[in-house]
Amino acid sequence: MKKAILVTGGAGYIGSHIAYLLSQSGYLPIIIDSFNNNQVFNPLWAYVVKKKCTTEVFDEVFTTFPITAIVHCAASIEIPFSVQHPREFYANNLTMSVELINAAIKYKVPHFIFSSSCAVYGEPQYTPIDELHPLNPINAYGNSKLAIERLLADYVHAYEFSYTSLRYFNASGAYPEKLLGEQHIPETHLIPRVLKSLAENRPITIFGTNYNTPDGTCIRDYIHVLDIARAHTDSLTYLLAGGKSDVFNLGTGTGYSTKQVVETAARILQTEPKIVYAPRRAGDAQTLIADPRKAETVLQWRPQQSDLESIITSAQKWELIKLNWEGAHEKEFNSAGSLCSI
Repeated sequence: MKKAILVTGGAGYIGSHIAYLLSQSGYLPIIIDSFNNNQVFNPLWAYVVKKKCTTEVFDEVFTTFPITAIVHCAASIEIPFSVQHPREFYANNLTMSVELINAAIKYKVPHFIFSSSCAVYGEPQYTPIDELHPLNPINAYGNSKLAIERLLADYVHAYEFSYTSLRYFNASGAYPEKLLGEQHIPETHLIPRVLKSLAENRPITIFGTNYNTPDGTCIRDYIHVLDIARAHTDSLTYLLAGGKSDVFNLGTGTGYSTKQVVETAARILQTEPKIVYAPRRAGDAQTLIADPRKAETVLQWRPQQSDLESIITSAQKWELIKLNWEGAHEKEFNSAGSLCSI
């Protein structure tokens, strides 16, 4: 019998890729997702609970399935929204996470993999950033992730419980061959926004041109979503083998500026970008580049698809699939499986 792994937010961007790789590794993903982006997601390889993450839903799932481990991806991710509406942000990210972790303790689920973020570091004091870097978030998003990490660290000392906290840098790319990719409404990530603007011949807004970087724009470490997903299956293997609780950066160690991303996307699409420059946004750090050596050493994980051209090419293929999700394409996709709920 396949081991059941709960994936909260498993119909979302990163969660769906994780759930798919778990299914290919011989596990049964049990997905809880509110489908707040109205995304198309009907897999045959997972059991889907189309509900919000609440204590009552957790009770239903844990009493229905013998859950072996939890991968917790469900969260609000928009940094500007976290700055403007911290009350709603903490309710959705922190309160819900506490309820889930308490349910894991109640039902004796021993392993927990947390989708954290490089936002826990704040403005870097040095780069590349390793896991020993001071933790000084500069927005409510980063504060909520750090609060959950600290809760997990406290719980390990009191309960039979182990976890890994995976600090993502900039998740990007897609898995178009399996009809997996970003379906955010509105889209907040840079690469799909740039691709859409280029395809529609619309201006691209770059926020902030006076950062202390070679071209004045922010620098980020972009990592393919499939490489992030592989880190979760590697984390599960690590925990099941008795690995100790720990935190890990997920990045490549290489950074690209916003302007470089725009120029690379324009070259791939063979078009000229129209760029509009705007002031900096609140909560945006200047440079975020990972030191991924700890994950490489302990989890035996390495990025395999995270060069910028591969990331943008996969994202572009996904944008074309979304554009053609009418008629025959939509019918073909919807025939791939049916939505289940408890």
